[in-house]
Amino acid sequence: MNKVKDKFKTVISKVKNKLNRIKKDHLIRKYFSTNKLFIIFVLTCVINSTILRFFCMHTLDNYLSIKAILADLCIVILVGSFSYLFKPKHRFIYLLIVDILLSAICMINSVYYTFYTSFASVSMLSLTQYIGDVGDAVVENVLQLKDLIYALGPIILTIFYIKLRKKDNNKKTETKKYRKKMFFKTIAAAFLVFILFCINLTSKDVTRFIKQWNKEYIVTSFGIYIYQVNDLVSSVQPKINSMFGYDKAKSEYQDYFKDRRDTNKENEYSNIFDGKNVIVIHGESIMTNVIGLSFNGKEVTPTLNKLVNEGLFFSNFHSQVSVGTSSDTELTYNTSLMPTKSGTAFVSYSDRYYNAIPKFLTKKGYYTFSMHANNADFWNRRNMHKSLGYDKFYAKDSYTVNSDNIIGLGLSDQSFFEQSIPKIKKISEENEKFYGLLITLTNHTPFSNTDKYGEYSVDMKEVKTNEDGTTEEVTYPYMENTKLGNYFKSVYYADKCLGEFLEQLDSEGLLDNTVFVLYGDHDARLPRSDYERLYNYDKENNSILPKEDENYKEYDYYQYELGRKVPFIIWTKESKDNSLLNKEVKDVMGMYDVLPTLGNMLGFYYKNSLGHDIFDIKENNIVVFPNGNWVTNKVYYNSQKGEYYSFEGTTITEDEITNNTEYTNKLLDISYNTILFDLEKEGEKNEIN
Repeated sequence: MNKVKDKFKTVISKVKNKLNRIKKDHLIRKYFSTNKLFIIFVLTCVINSTILRFFCMHTLDNYLSIKAILADLCIVILVGSFSYLFKPKHRFIYLLIVDILLSAICMINSVYYTFYTSFASVSMLSLTQYIGDVGDAVVENVLQLKDLIYALGPIILTIFYIKLRKKDNNKKTETKKYRKKMFFKTIAAAFLVFILFCINLTSKDVTRFIKQWNKEYIVTSFGIYIYQVNDLVSSVQPKINSMFGYDKAKSEYQDYFKDRRDTNKENEYSNIFDGKNVIVIHGESIMTNVIGLSFNGKEVTPTLNKLVNEGLFFSNFHSQVSVGTSSDTELTYNTSLMPTKSGTAFVSYSDRYYNAIPKFLTKKGYYTFSMHANNADFWNRRNMHKSLGYDKFYAKDSYTVNSDNIIGLGLSDQSFFEQSIPKIKKISEENEKFYGLLITLTNHTPFSNTDKYGEYSVDMKEVKTNEDGTTEEVTYPYMENTKLGNYFKSVYYADKCLGEFLEQLDSEGLLDNTVFVLYGDHDARLPRSDYERLYNYDKENNSILPKEDENYKEYDYYQYELGRKVPFIIWTKESKDNSLLNKEVKDVMGMYDVLPTLGNMLGFYYKNSLGHDIFDIKENNIVVFPNGNWVTNKVYYNSQKGEYYSFEGTTITEDEITNNTEYTNKLLDISYNTILFDLEKEGEKNEIN
């Protein structure tokens, strides 16, 4: 015991001596005075990464996360330490190049987060080929002034270097030995910061870092620079992993579905549409919150309102997209698989075997086709639609596209539907049964072609009585000249075209034995501030009501997230007279539940679907999102924050939270490995009835 005390005293004595020496020799002051350029480099890079978290994740815990700051500091010091291997005249060039690189990482992620609410991935570089096709959307809806602030880092570093050079602070010639000594000292400093960073880590942090599903959590815990390095490794890893680990992945895949309860139970909806034709509308950016909405007594979506009132309306339906947006929806809708955590299935994994709705219906004697008046190679649809089993893909080269019928990104919905009718009629005449998917285009961000959407005002009109008893109509701007307002105008146009399409189908007799299905592919990625204006408009001041106002309606983060819901509607000409087919289904449902739900109705069953028949699972369903979040009838769980939003009148236990989170992580892993290792390639052997 005495030996331990003596040793402890010795350590304390050494520490005191070291501190006295530092104080005496003014080592810290000396270091700062002789390494100003390096310190400015470190500060600009760490401040940039902190600003990024501030702009992307608006909570104090996120952008001032000690773990993230330490992680970024460690990387910056480590990378910057190599500058000491260069002579002073070349050191600035090295630091500037690194500063530009790290600033670019922050800028790219800032832009990327604005649109995708996620952080950029190296695996998405292959998608830059599509930027030209959506250039206007990127410029008008994504690029913001805040994204340029990161460029200040390299500029400040350059200005500081010029001032230092004029003062000629470093008159003493540095020796090679001195540079080497500074290099190792800086490496040691980085290592010390790394140790401090590791001390703050939890097992949960490490697990999520490895899985890479939850990118926000990784950036909050590990900083943007370590995230980007990890993403680079993860982007290369699939190419390596696909050569190894197949047996383990296959075993886990088989065990997962073997242990899962058999959901092939008949219910009142089984085979209800067996033998009927099917027309599906992939509604670009159609959201549930537009249904029933009106301005000045004029409905935004009269056609959708009619379908909702007469058909099966799944009002608690969620899209499950990642960075692949529309292509992710097509994947999940057709296969019940989730988007991949690296790249997109449509671009990176189009050569896989997929058990998909078109293949199941082909076995039942259907002719299957898809229609989309965009370039066939956009999202690699030319190849992927073959992999999904469509007999024919009608792309842009199947339509007449000219300056008169283009709105936004391409052929207008009106012309697209009009030109599709003869094609569908011919298919109907040549085939006993058909299944067709039509992907719309006009209602795509940036919603700036308001002059082509038709006359629809999103202002507010009121009749006021003057003091003399006369009346006059007063107009308030309300949602005019906002992105959300322009979106409503775009949806109004899309809905009008949809109504005309249904009328044309009916006049050609194409709705007589047909099931009409519509789903929104994803939300419109609109700013929360516009919704604040929608729900809290102060007409007298043409602004938003203050929170203190008794009429103010709270629209917080969770309401915004849950407001991203999209519609899923199943309708027939006879559905309004059928109590089974004319109802609202309020149980939570996701895109991956469509295959088993429609399959039950159309008479096919696939055991290895990740989703469930909603009429079988009902209130017990859980919808999993690619970022690790999940939602049930009880709560919406945010895995980034590790907290949940409980719906009114519901409660949930900690065990349920833990079990649902474990279920989510397992499902995401199984889905990803299914695609990565091509585990459905023996599709003929899987149960398809």
